[in-house]
Amino acid sequence: MLRIFTSYPEENVKSILQPWQLFLLILAGWVNRSQQDAIDYLLTENRVLCKKLVKKRISLNDDQRRRLAVKGKILGRKMLEQLATIVTPDTILRWHRELVARHWDFSGRRKNVGRPPVSQEAVDLALKLARENPPGVTDASRVRSRISGTKSRIRRLRTF
Repeated sequence: MLRIFTSYPEENVKSILQPWQLFLLILAGWVNRSQQDAIDYLLTENRVLCKKLVKKRISLNDDQRRRLAVKGKILGRKMLEQLATIVTPDTILRWHRELVARHWDFSGRRKNVGRPPVSQEAVDLALKLARENPPGVTDASRVRSRISGTKSRIRRLRTF
């Protein structure tokens, strides 16, 4: 059994590791070591592929940028500088800032401001009536009846 000694003698008796605790510590260390070996391999493979890359610029789609930005933000700038990456840490963090800004934009919830647009049918009809009648001479009731026959959204028609 493994004993952990502290400055207080009465705590030394309580802090004896049980065999199953020791087994869990060894297992956790082994898992950590195997994960670190996998990370080292992937880093080496990434560096080799970056050197084999002929073009200086890699085109990434939006989904790939999003995945790199999320994972890169978790790692942080210092860790990103240590890793062999295909883009600079500043670029990855900029992608993350843009991703967050796009999320909190609320542009999808905005309502259209102002008067609703007039249908093209109503515009064409008004231009046709203006061409048929001489300037300054319009029959307001005739114009209203012609426009009310259409499915336009014109509520009120002012004639001068």
